[in-house]
Amino acid sequence: MIDKRFHECTGPVRLSDLLTSSGHHDLAATLSIDPLIQGASDLSDAGADAISFAASKAYSDQLPTSGAGVVLVTADLAEAVAKGALAVICENPYDVFVDVLNVLYPNDSAAVIQASIRSEPAPFIEPGVTIGAGVAIGAGAQIGSGTVIGANTTIGAGVAIGRNCVIGPNVSIECAYLGNEVVLQPGVVIGAEGFGFQLRADRHRKIPQLGRVIIQDRVELGANTTVDRGTLGDTVIGEGSKIDNLVQIGHNCRIGRNCVISGMCGLSGSTILEDGVVMGGNVGSAGHLRIGANSRILARSGITHSFPAGSNIAGAPAQDVRMWKREVAAIRRLTKGDKV
Repeated sequence: MIDKRFHECTGPVRLSDLLTSSGHHDLAATLSIDPLIQGASDLSDAGADAISFAASKAYSDQLPTSGAGVVLVTADLAEAVAKGALAVICENPYDVFVDVLNVLYPNDSAAVIQASIRSEPAPFIEPGVTIGAGVAIGAGAQIGSGTVIGANTTIGAGVAIGRNCVIGPNVSIECAYLGNEVVLQPGVVIGAEGFGFQLRADRHRKIPQLGRVIIQDRVELGANTTVDRGTLGDTVIGEGSKIDNLVQIGHNCRIGRNCVISGMCGLSGSTILEDGVVMGGNVGSAGHLRIGANSRILARSGITHSFPAGSNIAGAPAQDVRMWKREVAAIRRLTKGDKV
């Protein structure tokens, strides 16, 4: 969700004014009603005063149950919009939505930085917190008792850190909530902008990154690991999960409880790992896929599609480990003959 603790919104604003300000006068002229917009959201958690979008049939299951008051939608999906919501039909809903985001949340990168250097409201720090030299703590941040903050760490405005955490030196945290007993090794970056662009021939267009990072209890992140904040929703790491050094967690990823991710892995945006997944070193995943609970992924696998619970995965492109072993053996027989 877009949390106003981290991302300031220019609303409330009338939908007609919002569309006009974002350069879509033609859409504003088609409105039958003109509701007041308080903010933007994705379909899954939008409220009646929020604007959302549906750009393809992949969203069709969410449309009838979404609570969004206004939905930017293609003509073929308009009938699926929930009753009581206003469907604004447009050729490229996602392009219009990005324009709207830039009006509702202008210069978000600058806004996050500006929020981090404010002094009010003062941070709330419980007794028993240890703070190293050169630590910067933003306005309204909260830190629980027993937590240790290493030297030269930066904690952004509104960030909440639980009790008995260990935050190493030179760590950066913004747009995030951390549970209890979380360990962040030196150089970890939490809540930086996700890697989101609309790719164009003339100039790639940046997509605002307005979500959060949620790190649950007893998670440990190794040195120089990065966890990007969500685009609209949250990037989540479930309780008890352990993540090695130099791991990249993309925006909107959801990692379940008690997962283990070895060094130099990279998860593209919106990858979902269910509970208990174990991932060997240097594994990479494409985005928008799901790995079922208690799956095992061998080192250097390249995951291009989803796998069910209990899978054993290897290879690039990744497949069931038994098939992968057969293929490797067959190739060795072809190249080495009877010497294998």
